[in-house]
Amino acid sequence: MTLRVLSLYEGFFAGGARILHSDVVAGLHAGDDQSHAVLSLSAQARRDATLQFAHDDPRYQRLARMGVDIATLGGTAGADPIDPASFGELDLHRAAEAIAQADVVLSLKEQPLGLLLALRAHGLMPSVPVAACLHRSDPTHSGPALGWLREAAETGLLTATISCARSTDDAYAQHLPFGLDRRVVPNGIDTDVFTPAAGDSETVALGESLGIPPGAPVILLAARFDAMKDPALFLRATARHAAIRPDAHYVLCGAGMTPANAGFASLLMDAAAPAARVHALGIRGDMPALYRIADVVALTSAYGEASPLCLLEGAASGATPVTTDVGDAARSVEGFGLVTPRDPDDIASAWEQVLVDRARYRDAALAARPALSRGRMVDEYRLVIEGLADRRRLAA
Repeated sequence: MTLRVLSLYEGFFAGGARILHSDVVAGLHAGDDQSHAVLSLSAQARRDATLQFAHDDPRYQRLARMGVDIATLGGTAGADPIDPASFGELDLHRAAEAIAQADVVLSLKEQPLGLLLALRAHGLMPSVPVAACLHRSDPTHSGPALGWLREAAETGLLTATISCARSTDDAYAQHLPFGLDRRVVPNGIDTDVFTPAAGDSETVALGESLGIPPGAPVILLAARFDAMKDPALFLRATARHAAIRPDAHYVLCGAGMTPANAGFASLLMDAAAPAARVHALGIRGDMPALYRIADVVALTSAYGEASPLCLLEGAASGATPVTTDVGDAARSVEGFGLVTPRDPDDIASAWEQVLVDRARYRDAALAARPALSRGRMVDEYRLVIEGLADRRRLAA
């Protein structure tokens, strides 16, 4: 029998958790034993100084091309999770109908659980196993959604949690009742997409289109404009490194990472980084190609990370991860990356260490590719979902 699985998204917008979960949905839907659908709580999102429409999102478009049924409840997702009281009667009935058709429900992070609490309050919540897929190492930054997660777990609405990193599971454990089914499925990436460059012509052409000369060292930060990602620290490290590497260039991409964002422009000026060598590109649809031109994939996050995808994607493409010690980042780059204190001079020094011994670090990153593949992750999700469905059958 084909299992029917419904994933609840707060919305479709740029971010690692949505990339990863969409990889899981795509991988499982492509098989013969599960049929996946998505219900998005919003049709657009205003986040990180950027308005993002669901139908423009690459994850939305990819899943739609694969035949995954996607429905949206309308409205706009923002910095705060959608309050349970804000769902109208029509939205609640549409959601209840979609959930009733599923054998298992996956909530992408804890924010969509507000919808399920609203359904239960109105007597509309079907009896379906629900797993929350968690992707942070600092649950207190989830705002009221952490309370929704706790309430759902304590009242039996939530069946299980699936964390993307050990640090995530450890952080959430103190907020969840003893005995709740908690699983850890470490992140994986599509190593057929994130590959090293086939030749110099590919990287030279992209670099020149961005104003980067052939052979120039490239440091890449793939992150949204958010305090969690600490772009200010990256820019301060850029200023330090640029002073000793006059040929290096620095690329930032992600929502809000653009000079049109006044907040970013202010940070760039305050850091005194060389603007002519800083390329702030905003949201990009060619991330695999950008990783291929990078020598270093940097992460300067202050908190909140679990197992950052950018480090794995960059490594699979031949770049060397250099990261602060957040979440499972240090564990995930062990053997092929560097971990630094949250100090701009230390970060700049680590970047330079990689550039001085570039060939050795590149070889180490590429040697790690088999362990980074998403195939293992998709298989583990398949087993967890099957277990949840079996539990429902036994209960019936």
